[in-house]
Amino acid sequence: MNRFRELVNFTRKNSPYYRELYKNMPDACENISEYPIVDQVDFWKSNEHFGKGILTSEFTNGIVFKSGGTSGNPKFSYFTREEWNSFTSVSGRGFRHNGIKKGDRIANLFYAGELYASFIYVTDLINQSGVGISFPISGQTSIEKIVHFIKELNLNVIASLPTTIINILAYLREHPEIKLNIDLILYGGESFYIDQLDEIREILPEAKVNSILYASVDGGELGYFDASSCIKGEHRCFDESTIMEIIDEETNEVISEPNCPGKLLVTNLNRKLMPLIRYPVGDRAMWTEPKEVPNRKFKLLGRSEEGARIGPATLYVQDIISIFKHFNDKVKLLNFQLIITHHDKKDQATLKIVPKKMPKNADILGDKILQYLYSQRSMLKDLLKEKLIHPIILQWCSPSDIECNPRTGKTKHIQDKRLEG
Repeated sequence: MNRFRELVNFTRKNSPYYRELYKNMPDACENISEYPIVDQVDFWKSNEHFGKGILTSEFTNGIVFKSGGTSGNPKFSYFTREEWNSFTSVSGRGFRHNGIKKGDRIANLFYAGELYASFIYVTDLINQSGVGISFPISGQTSIEKIVHFIKELNLNVIASLPTTIINILAYLREHPEIKLNIDLILYGGESFYIDQLDEIREILPEAKVNSILYASVDGGELGYFDASSCIKGEHRCFDESTIMEIIDEETNEVISEPNCPGKLLVTNLNRKLMPLIRYPVGDRAMWTEPKEVPNRKFKLLGRSEEGARIGPATLYVQDIISIFKHFNDKVKLLNFQLIITHHDKKDQATLKIVPKKMPKNADILGDKILQYLYSQRSMLKDLLKEKLIHPIILQWCSPSDIECNPRTGKTKHIQDKRLEG
């Protein structure tokens, strides 16, 4: 019996959620594409009350984490001790491909506490990988102390969120007398933008920038960065432990051919306490290699639903990135945040922009950027003309003006404050 069939039979027998989801499926079906796709809202609603609707047995040993998300039902993920060890050991084998070398001294600047997984996960996978020396500093440490540790301990690798890296660069700009010998930056949790990479090349010119891994606490190990064959955004599948699928966002049909974008699903063959079968990861992706290639490469294309509703219109994170590409010769974008508020019976969006360098005639350029935004997102322009939304505000900011999730350290690119107060 293959591993997928074994997982399905075990899961439908022991998990109330999957038993209901598969009630119309024949017992002998081995074609993964015929099984229903998990609805995330239903999945996490069923996972309330200590996972009783999802879990396949009583939870008596292991570890519990909460995902970094801040909206919707709480997302608590449960691992037995054996499953956590499997997660980190498989991840550790993938970690060895990302450009790390024996003896590298790694500053672990991911975030810890409040049931967040990344710091513990990175600590454990480095140990499991057998490559490198881990220095568990944590992202909650002040930037001044982080830089001090890196300098004093002669650390040459930073493992971190992009947001933390950008804050380190800002500190180094203010203290040009400090020189760090960083030759590898391993990032996760967010993506770098082109202007952020330019800033790294300017401040830390010897540093290569690679993905540490592609993983999440709810989805598990999703892909590893192979420095010898992957370009920015690409990862390879973990064939030993997962089945990765890309499906059409409208029809849910499986996409097999390369270079066709779709929604990413994961099936984890090792997790049986809290099974993940055809679980939507939340990202868009496309294959970049033929189907028969082992550990097939895919390229991430952004979150599948990362956007802000302003009235009846949606402004996506990718829209903002594209707009600033248009003005790349006038301003370099390091970070941004879109804040949605509501007053006088209408929504308002405030776009906070962190430039690499404050542009000349910033107010005039800001007006031009907003006019271009309206031209590209004409529905927003029409809603403004009809007085159904307030005008979008653009604010020039410093890195410290951008609010991060205090638990995860990630930039909150979209903040919906309409229900606050």
